[in-house]
Amino acid sequence: MNKITQMESARKGIITPELTWAAQNEPLNAAELCDALATGKAVVPCNRSHRSLRPVAIGKGLKTKVNVNLGLSRDCSSIEQELSKARVAIDHGADAIMDLSNYGQTSVFRRELLAFSPVMIGTVPVYDALADCSRELENLTASDFLDAVLAHAREGVDFVTVHSGVTRNSTRRLRNRGRLTGVVSRGGALLHAWMERTGHENPFYEHFDELLEICRSFEVTLSLGDAGRPGSLADATDALQVEELIVLGDLTLRAWERDVQVMIEGPGHMALTEIAANVLLQKKLCHGAPFYVLGPLVTDIAPGYDHITAAIGGTLAAASGADFLCYVTPAEHLRLPDENDLIDGLMASRIAAHAGDIAKGLPGADDWDREMSQARFDMNWEAMYRLAINPDKARAYRESAPAEDSLACSMCSNMCAVKIINELLAGDKA
Repeated sequence: MNKITQMESARKGIITPELTWAAQNEPLNAAELCDALATGKAVVPCNRSHRSLRPVAIGKGLKTKVNVNLGLSRDCSSIEQELSKARVAIDHGADAIMDLSNYGQTSVFRRELLAFSPVMIGTVPVYDALADCSRELENLTASDFLDAVLAHAREGVDFVTVHSGVTRNSTRRLRNRGRLTGVVSRGGALLHAWMERTGHENPFYEHFDELLEICRSFEVTLSLGDAGRPGSLADATDALQVEELIVLGDLTLRAWERDVQVMIEGPGHMALTEIAANVLLQKKLCHGAPFYVLGPLVTDIAPGYDHITAAIGGTLAAASGADFLCYVTPAEHLRLPDENDLIDGLMASRIAAHAGDIAKGLPGADDWDREMSQARFDMNWEAMYRLAINPDKARAYRESAPAEDSLACSMCSNMCAVKIINELLAGDKA
């Protein structure tokens, strides 16, 4: 397969159907998005084999997008359960789904997910390299890792997280300098362990050109993973994290030379005061490539509420220029999220993304808010439900404790400020 890529098309000034679709409902028009894609400032992940996809764009000048994680694990391996969660995520406005499956019928699940999902699908192929081969980690070869990427690309995934920036030098630094919480990236930990046990260099770094050829052949966007992302506030913005970011910047340029789209993944756990600087650092070191962040979680003490700690950090990250937020659920650090956890995490991240877009002055970002405010002033409850980020929840809350006055809510009843002022203004007009 040797077709022209989205990035190559953009560099030739060709506006593809996928790019045209992605530009809908964005502040940038198709021509402006084409320019952003040509320079690597935006990506449109769209594997040629993902037939059900409605492409969206991620990057500078665009709405901040939100990703949901799900997938099969040893303790929760029901395909139907995870497919149900995927449908819930789509229904509640997710822009992307990452399949983090690492056990069981991972390929079957992935194919079924790709068959119906209109949102882009990402994966971490290193998990399958271990799960599919049914061998001990140290017995895997570089070919096993690359074959996993190839299998996912053939099946139709739109972007792959590959931890190409962690090297044997990173492992030495980890041993010599230490960290409070070590390495919390699952893919990163697997590669650190593989390098230590085999004495070989990271295959995704050593064979990066082969990786690029796979991505180019199938139109897979490369999401360069952060194996050294901090798992605690104490480890944020340390040498291990920054060293990896420098390597990722160099790999970004190599990918662009082959017309492969790239986004960069980032932290993690981080104090509020470090987030803006980290976004700036990534944009500088990685040449403006789109930035995809997990959270960041702004405190370490809130298990059960980490969708809130992540939404706080995600808002500031988006306002500072991050382009893509990975959701965090209340179950983070505790267990695999269920459907309710998924909805709570997704809503928190969507709120953070929208608030970030308003803060960075994205054209039209606050139009939705003005419509909601007008509906509130008009006491138009049906319009308020329609405009709510989660209409079902808004309606359920109001109907669970109805007010005697149908126009008011049960908190204020006949003392509703909006109703009083509306009556006052109506009297003045009369």
